[in-house]
Amino acid sequence: MRNLSAAALESYLATEEARRAIVTSLVAEVANTYLLARELDELVGIAQSTLASRAESYRIMKRRYEVGSGSKLDAVQAETLLNSARANLAVLLRARDQNRNALTLLTGVSPAVESSPLSRIEPGFVRDISVGLPSDLLLNRPDVLAAEHRLKAAHANIGAARATFFPRIVLIGSTSTASAELSDLFAAGSGVWRFVPSVTLPIFEGGRNLANLDLSEARRNVAVADYERTIMEAFREVADALAERHWLADQVAAQQATLAAQAERARLAVLRYQSGAAPYFEVLDAERDRFAAEQTVVQARRALLSSRVNLYAALGGGTEDQAGRD
Repeated sequence: MRNLSAAALESYLATEEARRAIVTSLVAEVANTYLLARELDELVGIAQSTLASRAESYRIMKRRYEVGSGSKLDAVQAETLLNSARANLAVLLRARDQNRNALTLLTGVSPAVESSPLSRIEPGFVRDISVGLPSDLLLNRPDVLAAEHRLKAAHANIGAARATFFPRIVLIGSTSTASAELSDLFAAGSGVWRFVPSVTLPIFEGGRNLANLDLSEARRNVAVADYERTIMEAFREVADALAERHWLADQVAAQQATLAAQAERARLAVLRYQSGAAPYFEVLDAERDRFAAEQTVVQARRALLSSRVNLYAALGGGTEDQAGRD
């Protein structure tokens, strides 16, 4: 009876950890939806400014054509870009309304979204992760704890299970990216899990261990297979989140440089047109590309912030202070 009661308690605790996993996922979803709201607000602002600029360009080109100092082609091209700007703004306004509805559904209240640019979001919006973070932190992930409770319900020794299946490594290297140890857990190219479990420690009561059982036979135990899969997924999610954060930081820097170059190109195109050295189409083309670059920078900044939210979720919503806590 005592064993049955203990097993029932562990099953209940596993259910509680599953509930906590849902909460962590919900927090991340709310944060990402809010960041998207900020992105859409900024994109709408850019689109409105672009629409006003193109409306003025069309007014000027149309007037020049009417008085005979400009070509009909210039007027038509300006009108085309004006209509394109109107359509783009309509798409963004629709997306913003849908985002607000999603945020209201997630939070249960009508959200108040700050309208300042994403670049002004405080660095502490999501706590950054320090170099040398130990993998023990993942032992506090709700899904890992739930899997451990299911093992306990099957009368397993958790200390032995951790020693067998859980890699004790550093997660983040000196460059704030995935450590070499973390990268080595997955085969290059295929991403196959390469960690080799220990087979010397007894996992179940009564001395049954992976040394006495064939490893493949032991894995047929549902609880053991579930635990090993959960550990693998935890490390993979962290590796993916770290890679995402690293490459998005590079992307933001590259997109900002592109925007600066496109802004200078647009300025020079206006000067060339005013001096008669270039057709008006060159100005319109440069302005269109600058608008696209502005949008891409905003989208990349939001993606970078979201990558920090995703890393937070991959770590189970924890920080260094929780590492190794049972």
